[in-house]
Amino acid sequence: MSDAFAYLSVLLSIVLGLAIAEILQGYGVLLRSRSNVEIYAPPLIWSVMVLILATHFWWASFGLSTRENWSFAAFSAVLLQTIMLFMGAALILPHSAPGPVDLRAHYYKERAPFFAFGLLFLLVGFLKLWLLSDPFQGLTLGFFAFFTLMALLGLLFTRPRVHEVLAPVMAVGIVIFITIMFARLQSSQ
Repeated sequence: MSDAFAYLSVLLSIVLGLAIAEILQGYGVLLRSRSNVEIYAPPLIWSVMVLILATHFWWASFGLSTRENWSFAAFSAVLLQTIMLFMGAALILPHSAPGPVDLRAHYYKERAPFFAFGLLFLLVGFLKLWLLSDPFQGLTLGFFAFFTLMALLGLLFTRPRVHEVLAPVMAVGIVIFITIMFARLQSSQ
């Protein structure tokens, strides 16, 4: 591991840890309010996906450990993408529950900023790919294009049926993407 990456990865780990903590705090609210929670699947699916993405992002960052030369722009892109993930994590579940918790109402209240941060996560991801010359760029670009289309649908459409289909479709896409990426990472070692 390069000394530069060891130093830079500490900040990434902190932000990713905070993103995970945001989701876990949301689960704590749901647990403490369990008798007054109106369950709605999309935010629960998204919360699991954000946890998986945070873990994947942290794990995949080990691939950057051999990089010797870091520019401020390249590190900023990696950090900014991590921050966008944190912002999505901060929005997807409620963090306080003075009364009943309506996950559906919370989801649609935070839908636009959640998907806006998702789009920013993807746009910064495109920049990161370009700055870091990702070896799996073609595959990653294809998935990012798919995820961008799905995030745009989430941002532009308010119909519940769209979101009730979108969340599981994105979940399957994310799982497939991560599975393929890890298979490729394993075979390249």
